[in-house]
Amino acid sequence: MTADDSFGRLDDDDYPAYTMGRAADMLHTTQGFLRAIGEARLITPLRSPGGHRRYSRYQLRIAARARELVDNGTPIEAACRIVILEDQLEEAQRINAEYRRSAELANPPTAA
Repeated sequence: MTADDSFGRLDDDDYPAYTMGRAADMLHTTQGFLRAIGEARLITPLRSPGGHRRYSRYQLRIAARARELVDNGTPIEAACRIVILEDQLEEAQRINAEYRRSAELANPPTAA
């Protein structure tokens, strides 16, 4: 991937554009927190060719939600589980809404 390719992907939520240090700064947290949520399998950062952790904007949103829960007193393992369940629920609701739209298009209501 060239530098031009990388620059074009910065709008991609899944592109691992942020180093661990930058991610920690953006979240106002420590690198240790990012390592901990990685160990809890909440997020799995991609690795640069040199082996450094790289985070996407999507992963930063997930990490920010976990940090919010931890800041409010939730143990980190529980916070990670909550965030995973919230993410799964959001995805299920999105899929359900798509199925409803498809069903409505396939079977439009008839006028009485």
